[in-house]
Formats: sequence, C-alpha cells, structure tokens
Amino acid sequence: MTQLTFNVVGQGEHHASIKHLIIAGWAGRNSEAVEHHIAELEALGVRRPTQIPCFYRVSASLLNTGECIQVPGKDSSGETEFVLIPSEQGLLIGLGSDHTDRKVESYDVTVSKQMCDKPIAQQVWRYSEVQEHWDQLVMRTWRVRDGERALYQQGPVTNLLAPQTLLGKLNSAASLPADTAMFCGTQSVIGELGYGEAFEMELFDPVLNRSLRHQYGVESLPVAE
Repeated sequence: MTQLTFNVVGQGEHHASIKHLIIAGWAGRNSEAVEHHIAELEALGVRRPTQIPCFYRVSASLLNTGECIQVPGKDSSGETEFVLIPSEQGLLIGLGSDHTDRKVESYDVTVSKQMCDKPIAQQVWRYSEVQEHWDQLVMRTWRVRDGERALYQQGPVTNLLAPQTLLGKLNSAASLPADTAMFCGTQSVIGELGYGEAFEMELFDPVLNRSLRHQYGVESLPVAE
C-alpha cells in the first residue's frame, strides 16, 4: 500500500492509500491511428497487445511525487498522462508520467512499465469540475536533453478515450475499484522518442484558465556490463 497526499485544488488535502496501479495502453479514440501505431511498433519488435485498450498492472510503490527519479542507463523516457484517482469527494483527475524503459519495451511491454518510477503531481482536480468541458483540455510535455528544453508532446485530450469511456472498458461498473489509480494514455511524441535529463508536464484547462503541472529530473544509473 502506497500512501500519498494530494492537494485537491480549492478543496484541501486528500490522503490516498493506493494498493493497485493500472497503466492503460493503446487508449486512443481513433482506432485507425491506434492500429497504425501498433503496426509501427510491431516492425520494431514490440509485441501486439492482446486487447485494445490494454490494462497493465504494475506496483503502486512506483508512484513518486518527488523531484527526481533514478533509472538504469539512458534507455527510458517519460509520457505525460492524466491519472484517475477515486476519493470520498468523487473521481479526481491527476497528472503523471508513465516513465518507461524503451529498450525493455521492445521485448516485454509489461516488464518495461515496471522498470521505472511513475512521477505524479501532488495537485489534482475534481473530475466534476471539468467533466462538462473535458474535451477542451490540452496535454503538453517538455523534455530537457543535453541542457536544451524543447516541446516533446502536445495534443488535446480528445486524442484519448474520455475517463468514463475508459472506465467502461476496464470493468462493467465503469468505475475505479477502491485503493486504485489509473494512468490513461499519452500523446504522440514530437521528434525523436527517447531519454532526457528532465521532463515537464502540463494538463491545461482553457475554460477555467488553470493547469496541473509537474516536473522531474532523471538520474541515469550506471549499468554494469
């Protein structure tokens, strides 16, 4: 069980006990685009998922609200995702990074997602505050590589399945089980996929003119030969 404290904007603190962490993959709304991406990765040796979307189960202890993560080598990179978290205040929307080892991903996606911590912002929103204008939200990522900061991902949430749709595919109750958090898919990468010394992420709400933000550094640990 991982204990985390979130700041629910405008509402105060929420103390979450997360026992189960789910990473939703292949969660795009456009099925043709999802299939095209699967075919691209198959050509690189990444195995086709058994279902679409696919729900990977990883350790809740990977959740990390800190300013830095440690990873083996320089084969990993971040992916900005919105995160669903149940609470007594209703469903919460958070912001996280499905930081993944790309080398391991080429032969085992599930193991690759277990390789790295999952950074997550401490600020969250109540889903009820954004539900009516959900499709206007925008996701962005910046990567720092060799000291240079550049836009790495950008796109509207309409590129991904909406929260209620994704929950409906997770289970018949269309809800998150207690003590569970779920990462919900990411945007396409601008330029080259790969390592960075740091990642910054944002979920922007143009209607309420506010953002969830988080940034984290990446410390590359030496890999013994």
